[in-house]
Amino acid sequence: MRPLLQRGDEGSTSRRLPARQRRRQFAMCAALLLAPMTLATTVAPSAMATPAAHYAQAPTLQPMNPSPVPGVRVERVDRFTDRHVALWIYSPSMDTSIQVQLLLARDYHAEPQWTFPALYLLDGLRARDDQNGWTLETDAIDFFRDKNVNVVLPVGGESSFYADWLEPNNDKKYMWETFLTKELPPILHNDWRVNDTKGVLGLSMGGTAAMFLPARNRGMFQFAGSLSGYLSTTSYGMQRAIKAAVFDAGGYNSDAMWGTPDNSLWKEHDPYLLARNLRGVSLYLSAGTGAQGAHDRAGFMPGIPDNSAGMALEVLSRLTTQNFASRLKDLKIPASVHFRNTGTHSWPYWQSELHAAWPQIASALNVDSVGLNRPVAPSVLDDPTCEVEGAIGELAQARGDLGVCLTDERTLRGGTKRQEFQYATAYWSPDTGAHMVKGEIEKVYSANTRDLGMPTTSETTTPDGRGSFNHFENGSVYWTQQHGARMVVDGFRDLWAAQGWESGPMGYPVSDVENTGDRKGRLQRFENAGIFATNRGGPQLVVGEIWRHYQELGRETGELGWPVSDEHVIGEGRFSEFANGNIYWSPETGAWAVLKGEIQDAWAETGHETGVLGYPVGDAHETPEGLRQNFQRGHIIVVDGEAEVVTG
Repeated sequence: MRPLLQRGDEGSTSRRLPARQRRRQFAMCAALLLAPMTLATTVAPSAMATPAAHYAQAPTLQPMNPSPVPGVRVERVDRFTDRHVALWIYSPSMDTSIQVQLLLARDYHAEPQWTFPALYLLDGLRARDDQNGWTLETDAIDFFRDKNVNVVLPVGGESSFYADWLEPNNDKKYMWETFLTKELPPILHNDWRVNDTKGVLGLSMGGTAAMFLPARNRGMFQFAGSLSGYLSTTSYGMQRAIKAAVFDAGGYNSDAMWGTPDNSLWKEHDPYLLARNLRGVSLYLSAGTGAQGAHDRAGFMPGIPDNSAGMALEVLSRLTTQNFASRLKDLKIPASVHFRNTGTHSWPYWQSELHAAWPQIASALNVDSVGLNRPVAPSVLDDPTCEVEGAIGELAQARGDLGVCLTDERTLRGGTKRQEFQYATAYWSPDTGAHMVKGEIEKVYSANTRDLGMPTTSETTTPDGRGSFNHFENGSVYWTQQHGARMVVDGFRDLWAAQGWESGPMGYPVSDVENTGDRKGRLQRFENAGIFATNRGGPQLVVGEIWRHYQELGRETGELGWPVSDEHVIGEGRFSEFANGNIYWSPETGAWAVLKGEIQDAWAETGHETGVLGYPVGDAHETPEGLRQNFQRGHIIVVDGEAEVVTG
């Protein structure tokens, strides 16, 4: 958290109490929470009740070479210096652009073939939207100037705890865990030469995330450091303290983050309860006591700083960090623990801890071995830490193709469940039951979860064996080797289903829903058809040979314009209506257009395809005599605006 800095304090501009009064109120709240405890230069680990240690949320397995997430894109790159850049990355999960600043490694430009480890530096509760606190408040830019590591500085995330929130709040759609662990890594790997070795160091709120992110995403980070972090979210008083803190720093409601205190998401993000998942990660912990230290101004009582809120927050940090350290010791998980006898919740101490932690960071990230080949770390599949039970367990047992579990069940919005396995992800809800999603279909689903809803089938092979599909509450995703995974939703899916899905005349989808060429509506293309829709009208189908000829004529931007009907059956033939004419097809003649005007009027007078002329056998074309269109048993020619029907 960064609520009460002695310098660089950045408060929210929302309508709240004046800053001094808010700080006094927050300090009083924290003090009330701590009233039963004794503040001294050493705080007994037993002073704060700890949550039951048997609960543990198993981690997500992180791929060594992460695949790009659909929809993620770099929108802009700003270069402050040759080694300090800012990326503006569109995040589909948050539906906004996120700034990420990079401090590039010492040899980044000198050794263009090398890849480099990365160190994430996470900010505090009052994270700003223009700069990361590490560059605003510390000497990080100068400190890393001679270090061979790419430093990753996410910008923004005020009060977010770098978590995926249950609900949007305060005009923010926070999905920080998804962004940091799934959307950002492919860009770092593919565009900025980051290798598979990563660390994360955070302060306060960022210190909490620096522990639960590696625990929930096993294998992603080889180093994790918490500086004055809150390393239990469910011990006595912490939920109330976090609720007060996020409201003070921006007016956020923690219920939108992890729900009410009885929601299991609080436990699923509690570093204390996730501690066993940190085995094998190099860990660094630090906290002060809140007593006046070298970087604090004296208060009205000896040893008590004038930064009263910073004192109270550091006591909270110290208590939870000591309990967390004790938990690691019980689990025989090694950690470097630095407990200061003084010091408040402020940046000068965190800068000093960054310097102190660097040798351990450098060792864990193999910084001295940059440019050399390193052995691949052992797979975490050798040590699964999760349980499979309930409806998802029955699904996994019945199918037998999900592989080992990588997480315990996680609670999602609305009480639904999600559990990740080696080869797929399983989902459950009371209405849909348990189903699995995997591979390319899962990538599309992950980017469109809110639109698609819960899966209603597991991945299933299509009857013709060409592809596979999942149905969802609000749509379907179909995959083929030729066309990839394509999402079909709303009226597009209803019309396709009425035609017989992929087994019908339309075939498989070859595109997602896209804008039409004239930007007046939406289109989805299939192997043998197209579906068009506008806000004013329902979907219209153009299929088969008529669809092929319509494309040859320029589709909606050509002479025919937009379709205005589905296909009509006329004997052995077919026709579709368009804004400026029709396309007719028969087995003998193929598909040809008859545009509105003199030729169409004259042909209508003969009885259309049932009359003396029969079906068209070509499109209208200019001749020396005039505009002519040929039919099975004659032609129509237009000269000086007059149409003449010629038979035989």
